[in-house]
Amino acid sequence: MKNGLTLFLGVFGILAVSWVALPLAAHHQIGSLPQYKDPIEETLNPLPLSGIANQGRLVYQDLGCVSCHTQQIRHEETGPDIKRGWGERGGYARDYIRDQTTFIGQNRLGPDLRNVGKRQPDAEYLYKLLYAPESTVGGAPLAHGMPAYHFLFEVRPLAGNQPSYKAVKLPASAGVPAGFEVVPTPRAEALVAYLRGLQDNYDYPSERSLNAPAEHPKGEH
Repeated sequence: MKNGLTLFLGVFGILAVSWVALPLAAHHQIGSLPQYKDPIEETLNPLPLSGIANQGRLVYQDLGCVSCHTQQIRHEETGPDIKRGWGERGGYARDYIRDQTTFIGQNRLGPDLRNVGKRQPDAEYLYKLLYAPESTVGGAPLAHGMPAYHFLFEVRPLAGNQPSYKAVKLPASAGVPAGFEVVPTPRAEALVAYLRGLQDNYDYPSERSLNAPAEHPKGEH
């Protein structure tokens, strides 16, 4: 076949262009979304991460948290995430425009973390969860497989009789030696700031209509 090579190169070129164009088009469509300004409160959403929270994003990435946790709340018609209390609404594309790296993830060995800062804003709780997971969940399924990140903390002798203001209040079961205290390192503080900053609760009017479930014709179930 005289034109076989030309035909092959033509088909290959079309497929290559299609594969490249698809992610580029999606990136342009989502990446060009601006912040939404609330017409009443005149606030911009989503809010950018603070400086320390942005550092914590890098810690989250370095620790591989995305391997066990997703960051995508499913809509009510596709999953029970909202009933579980993981978010007040399903995820929108605009939620991710502030993310330099998107940690949507695939596995849910642990709960979804996209709104962990809303449902658990207490920094003390999050420090306990990182140092001694079993001390926060009492052996519930949430603790199964959750590693203890001791290296994110410093165990040091007490300076006097009173612990420092940064010391994490841990139960005796955490195994901290008498006369010592556990203090978060800057990496732990940044990670907790990032987790507390994970809050997607603003219900964008434009996205709400685009993500509404399809209406079934009458008579269909």
